[in-house]
Amino acid sequence: MNEIDQVFKALADSSRRKLLDELFINNGQTLSELCQHLEMSRQAVTKHLVILEDANLVVVQWHGRNKLHYLNPVPINEISKRWINKYEKSQLEALSELKIELEEGNKK
Repeated sequence: MNEIDQVFKALADSSRRKLLDELFINNGQTLSELCQHLEMSRQAVTKHLVILEDANLVVVQWHGRNKLHYLNPVPINEISKRWINKYEKSQLEALSELKIELEEGNKK
């Protein structure tokens, strides 16, 4: 599975999106802290975090005995640039052209 497929797979699950949202709010959380935000077992949260780590959406750093999880927004930004922004551009150009045509029509 290529990198972008892993990112889409990771983002497909609402629990994993919730974990990313929690890291966005408060980056650098332990597993115990992240478990407080989800109604599932510690093992289930760990499995979700592994998928997020494999997709490079979450990176970990050890601080003593604590494993801290951090959001890595780079893969999401790459998706945005490749899949979202290119579709927005054509729509914005169409709206701009429509505005110009309407303004010219009002002048007549």
